[in-house]
Amino acid sequence: MGDVTLAELCIFACSEAFRSNGEIVATGVGPVPRIAAGLAKLTHTPELMMTDGEAYLVEQPVPLGPRGYDDRKAAGYLPFSRFFDAAVWSGRRHAMVTPTQIDRFGQINLSQLGGTHKQPKTQMLGVRGFPGNTIYHPNSFFFPGHTARVFVGGEVDMVSGVGYNPAKRVAGGNYSAVDLRRIVTNLCVMDFGGPDHAIRVVSLHPGVSFAEVQEATGFELIDAVAGETPLPDAEALDIIARLDPHGVRASVIKDNPPARRTA
Repeated sequence: MGDVTLAELCIFACSEAFRSNGEIVATGVGPVPRIAAGLAKLTHTPELMMTDGEAYLVEQPVPLGPRGYDDRKAAGYLPFSRFFDAAVWSGRRHAMVTPTQIDRFGQINLSQLGGTHKQPKTQMLGVRGFPGNTIYHPNSFFFPGHTARVFVGGEVDMVSGVGYNPAKRVAGGNYSAVDLRRIVTNLCVMDFGGPDHAIRVVSLHPGVSFAEVQEATGFELIDAVAGETPLPDAEALDIIARLDPHGVRASVIKDNPPARRTA
């Protein structure tokens, strides 16, 4: 297993976020989360529902890149206009996304960096669907570059998605569906299982220390390390290759390093 790449390790780790989720729509945004959702369906959680990313539910995950639509096995019609009622508002969706920033409360930012709301230093995509997604259904996150500029101290520059910050809770508001689950980065796997939903480290990628992860994080982490992040087995690697026949995964993490870091 010495030829496993870090991207493949992350895909394998991300797939665990969807384990035992039941019959819900698994949405992976970006190459690694999308392959991970497909890997989860084809291995440990076959009841997951998938979309082709356009207008249909599909019986099998759709591989990345150019493909023939004649081979797509549609299981139902689910255009954007119906997706909210069928999956989002009902909570029957688990999305894994890659924001620009995240803070210790799990608040995420995809909108702007620096400056003010009226005049940001860097304008990005806007909040998109994050406000609704983060109050209606489970969410997990993948970050290909774990740095203190991503895992920021204090608060994200603009709150695009709801987290567990008590200072942001409005009296009488319903936050019962806020459900942040897993964070996978190029260094480790984390969750929100610490006291008051504090982010904790649950596994370290091979060759990475907790001190390295803490140094790359702008806030204090809880060390709940249960061991080393597992490497994908031969079956998982074969499925990953089938879901990504054009090798897009190799471009996600800089230099596409091996899964096991060496000195």
